Amino acid sequence: MSDEQKITIDGKDYTLSEMSQEAREQLQNVQVTDQEIQRRQMQIAIAQTARANYAQALKNALEGTGDVASEL
Repeated sequence: MSDEQKITIDGKDYTLSEMSQEAREQLQNVQVTDQEIQRRQMQIAIAQTARANYAQALKNALEGTGDVASEL
């Protein structure tokens, strides 16, 4: 069994050691970009959760309860 690192792109397997330097650099760019997308998606999820809580707090304030903690 080979210890060579492989990657599959569009259904085709590539051995990293056989990829050109440019291809490896572009692969790294794709990986870094994927990580950034994931990070931003997590930030969006956090912001959406915060927004939902703020909206609930607003609703409570408009209804005169002012009780955010009971909604959490």
